[in-house]
Amino acid sequence: MVWRPLLPATTRTRKGTVYLLHFERPFGHARHYIGFSTLVDARLEDQLRGSGANLVRRVIDAGIPVLLAREWVNVDQVFEYQLKNRGGATRWCPLCQGGKRP
Repeated sequence: MVWRPLLPATTRTRKGTVYLLHFERPFGHARHYIGFSTLVDARLEDQLRGSGANLVRRVIDAGIPVLLAREWVNVDQVFEYQLKNRGGATRWCPLCQGGKRP
């Protein structure tokens, strides 16, 4: 398991949104992407345009639909790291749990 380094104090206190992107079909081993942003709408536009994270860009280039599955609002970036370090994003994805997009 890969543990991310400790975050600086400014990152721990800055609030924003953690979002979960769901890939309609797996890309290699990946079915989800978890990200953080203080300007989530702009960041999601970047991601879906293919100018965001490398994984999301490659998923889009492969023609796999990407959906916003869940958001956690008013959390710090430490929360994002905690979710990523736990692994198994399927647990938090309502689309994978048989539900519909919130």
